[in-house]
Amino acid sequence: MKIVQTELAPQAIGPYSQGIIVNNMFYSSGQIPLTADGELITGGVQEQTEQVFKNLKAVLTEAGASFESVVKATVFIKDMNDFAAINEVYGKYFSVHKPARSCVEVARLPKDVLVEIEVIALVK
Repeated sequence: MKIVQTELAPQAIGPYSQGIIVNNMFYSSGQIPLTADGELITGGVQEQTEQVFKNLKAVLTEAGASFESVVKATVFIKDMNDFAAINEVYGKYFSVHKPARSCVEVARLPKDVLVEIEVIALVK
């Protein structure tokens, strides 16, 4: 088991890792729209989703994975009415390669953000 840690994504705000590699599989922690410096992106759901994907790219890269090697994504959203707007951003990162995905509306997310995404990817 290997812990994944990068300064290019926000640091964990609790007792967890940015991600873990086990048997050539990378499991990310949920990424929220914080910058690497810990600043919260307070724009709309599309701006927040863009930041989440920047964070995912950073942890995937550190793990030796990429968006093309993601096998599963889980999207947590505060309001299902934002599904189309989130999907628009999501589709830019998963346009050709389309991993399996779950999307659930939740009552509340850390720091009251609008979206959180976690991924599972094959490590090269």
